[in-house]
Amino acid sequence: MGLMYPFPVSTEETDFADKKGDKLTLKTYGLPYIFWIYALCSVAVIFFMFLAVKAPVFKLIELGNETDATLGNALLTFIGLLPVVIFSFFFYEKRLVASPSALELEHRFFGLKVFFKKFVLDPTDSLQVESFLSSPNVARQKEKEDSQGFQNKGYFVLYLSSHDGKKVFIDRHSRKTDLEKLKNLLVSVIGPKT
Repeated sequence: MGLMYPFPVSTEETDFADKKGDKLTLKTYGLPYIFWIYALCSVAVIFFMFLAVKAPVFKLIELGNETDATLGNALLTFIGLLPVVIFSFFFYEKRLVASPSALELEHRFFGLKVFFKKFVLDPTDSLQVESFLSSPNVARQKEKEDSQGFQNKGYFVLYLSSHDGKKVFIDRHSRKTDLEKLKNLLVSVIGPKT
């Protein structure tokens, strides 16, 4: 999620990086403020959509049979959940908690921990940054100088490579240097692994 929710790359970013003893907690940055305008516009459209369908749907629920009432209630539930889904993007947070022998990965919505995974690290485990390009476009394949700005350059992925050969996705970013800084920050806490 580093393309939209980047991690801090130094402990000097005190609002999003917290180091206490040998434990480092990194929290992702939120979406830029311009996205709040998009969210408010979307919620306004949903509100006007609700006003447009309110009378017929309530009449359908009231006068229709059981199937009609179920469909009407499902539609109202869907319209009611849309703002929650939209705002969940704004209240999403990913956390990395690094300690000398473990790395924890948390996903939170509205401050509630929804997904949690803890990796107990082996001395042979390592963090690696790799390039990822799923599909090069025509500009990339022809490699002409005048179309260089249109090339699909992909992005970079930070993996935890375990001793048994498994790769665990940690984060991704369009800038390799930011992922390298994040990796070095985690390695400084986790241990001498590279």
